[in-house]
Amino acid sequence: MVHQYKNNGYDIVLDVNSGAIHVVDDVTYDVIAMYESHSRDEIVETLGAQYGTDVTAEAYDEVQELVDAGELFTKDSYEDYIMDFKKRPTVVKALCLHIAHDCNLACRYCFAEEGEYHGRRELMSFEVGRAALDFLIANSGNRRNLEVDFFGGEPLMNWQVVKDLVAYGREQEQKFDKRFRFTLTTNGVLLNDEVMEFCNREMANVVLSIDGRKEVHDRMRPFRGGAGSYDRVVPKFQRFADSRNQERYYVRGTFTHENPDFAADVLHLADLGFKQISVEPVVAAPEEPYALREEDLPKLFAEYDKLAQEMIKRRKEGRGFNFFHFMIDLEGGPCVAKRLSGCGSGTEYLAVTPWGDFYPCHQFVGNEKFLLGNVSDGIIQTQICDEFKCCNVYAKEKCRDCFARFYCSGGCAANAYHFTGDIRGAYDIGCELQKKRIECAIMLKATESEEEHEEK
Repeated sequence: MVHQYKNNGYDIVLDVNSGAIHVVDDVTYDVIAMYESHSRDEIVETLGAQYGTDVTAEAYDEVQELVDAGELFTKDSYEDYIMDFKKRPTVVKALCLHIAHDCNLACRYCFAEEGEYHGRRELMSFEVGRAALDFLIANSGNRRNLEVDFFGGEPLMNWQVVKDLVAYGREQEQKFDKRFRFTLTTNGVLLNDEVMEFCNREMANVVLSIDGRKEVHDRMRPFRGGAGSYDRVVPKFQRFADSRNQERYYVRGTFTHENPDFAADVLHLADLGFKQISVEPVVAAPEEPYALREEDLPKLFAEYDKLAQEMIKRRKEGRGFNFFHFMIDLEGGPCVAKRLSGCGSGTEYLAVTPWGDFYPCHQFVGNEKFLLGNVSDGIIQTQICDEFKCCNVYAKEKCRDCFARFYCSGGCAANAYHFTGDIRGAYDIGCELQKKRIECAIMLKATESEEEHEEK
């Protein structure tokens, strides 16, 4: 399978199965478009009128060399691999600890219902958290590096337990030859010097929630009384990001139907001095006024293009920043298993509620159909884990013919379930936006390569 597109003056060709990417001229681009359905003579005759016979013939021969070298129109060699992958025993490597089912903000788009997750307000006890870490260690097999994300609600509402669990985890590292990578997601309301100092010492990454421009942020992320939170959190976030040398953090926002010009929010965050930025599309029920709609897509596509072009400009001016969804590794990247099966929710990655229940991920919390077990008894509903283990790009009909499948790994199982009732389904708006982001990310890599070549 080959995917072709034009972006920012580049003719880009992606060979899906090999991952090879080619930036070509117009004649080669058109030859590739005709290659599978026409003979050499037909292509030369058809395109020769536009480009010249000799030029077209030379382009065809160069395309044939790429095909012979396994860099164009390659066959899919991964489907057999995923069958073997399903049979392997799975180890747990990451937990999302819902340290607080409570929040001090009332974000309009919050899938967690102000931290309640369709249940009750609760703070995780140290004993439940300790049992969760013990479970992770016991079920991690030979894997040494383990990940724990402190999540909510708002984790800083249960800060002492966060600190106690980190201390407990560090004690277990030497005993079991493990290494914990702790992360934290916060809205910043309770952020202070003590929290920053601790996080800079213990947290591998911190996610700071902010939506962009003041009017956008305050509309979607108010306090429960209705007042906006922008002025309260921005100075703290700026200081925190600087204290981490503008590394090992993300400011993470959400855009909605109400701010389709989200590139302005990304650039606003960059202008505030942030270097690690993620602004993502809201996922919401169609009846919500802020939910993204199919008619929004052209505008959103244009915003991604605008953002990519501005990032090129700023990079050249020495004002560059990273945008999470445009970050792509074309040489290494995720292992084959990751590219085929995604985040590992329900198998390698689990969410833990304040009272110790296991769910496949934070977006399934509160749906009893996906209750896997608990920290006391372990995983009881193993058939649910088996279902998630089989959730991969070959199990999803819409993924089989999609060029993006090895980059998005089939997308989010939770989003698929919430929109289709099946974890093997597809959230169509999310898919379209993901494909556009991948195209922009590859284009940005093309510009970087071109700039590096010019410097030499």
